[in-house]
Amino acid sequence: MTPRLVLILLSLSVMLFGAGTASAQDKGSVNPKPLPPLANPNDPKIGARELFARKVLPAAMPSRVIGSYAKGCLAGAEHMPLNGDTWQVMRLSRNRNWGHPDMIALLKRLATKAHKDAGWPGILVGDIGQPRGGPALSGHASHQIGLDADIWLTPMPDHMLSREDREEMSAVMMVRGDRLDIDPKVFTPGHVLVLRDAAQEPSVQRIFVNAAIKKALCREARGDRSWLSKIRPWWGHDYHFHIRIKCPPGNTECQGQPSQSEDEGCKPADLAYWFKDSILHPKPETKPSKPRPPMTMAALPAACKAVLAAPDAKQ
Repeated sequence: MTPRLVLILLSLSVMLFGAGTASAQDKGSVNPKPLPPLANPNDPKIGARELFARKVLPAAMPSRVIGSYAKGCLAGAEHMPLNGDTWQVMRLSRNRNWGHPDMIALLKRLATKAHKDAGWPGILVGDIGQPRGGPALSGHASHQIGLDADIWLTPMPDHMLSREDREEMSAVMMVRGDRLDIDPKVFTPGHVLVLRDAAQEPSVQRIFVNAAIKKALCREARGDRSWLSKIRPWWGHDYHFHIRIKCPPGNTECQGQPSQSEDEGCKPADLAYWFKDSILHPKPETKPSKPRPPMTMAALPAACKAVLAAPDAKQ
């Protein structure tokens, strides 16, 4: 199946995923089922995720970031090509390889740098965002405005992956079984170089990794270490890293984040919280937590209604 044919098929239907995290370990489907039509798409109580998930192509509008990373949308999204000389896109059935043009350009640059500096054949690109951004049916509270992207910490193989591989292959766990450090059998100096390359991009705001990976970077980084300030520990990032870029120039409706401290974040006190036993081994909840009501369109910036209603961009 050619990349173009995959995209055409994706433009005919959006795939339904269950609740939970949309992680690199969650397998996709080679034969996905389309979402059924909504009985009343104009119901103000309906979750915005249901509406954005049914848009399989971007809005025919100029590129424009609206809102914040976790509450917004994206006009004029660009498609990350499924294959390049130094990258391959994973989990095609999610249709989440859309982002702001600045993010797509950054990913292409990073793929080239990973090949040159770390000797990787290239990178495996995970979720970026939906064609019109917005909240997704599964996983990712963020990734709503095309300025977030997940990159697998598994180097790209030296061959073209099949559609089945892209849906069913799991990323490699980089953290040791006791969660206190990286697994040296799989986390290599090349990983340090790739993360450094990503953090040294001027537009990058933050990069999220598992605390054990941050700990390893603090230990292994040499020379100019200023880029370490952008690397932040966060839950769940033990097989991929999450890139977040700043609001693009001129996007006045984009609500970014304040710049982080320039401190390396490598002092024992900076990392102590993440290695507390209560964090590494949290006690199971005694009773199920009450699910939050879905975010509605009323919770998003008003301009997102126009993005949702716009005609499909031509591909």
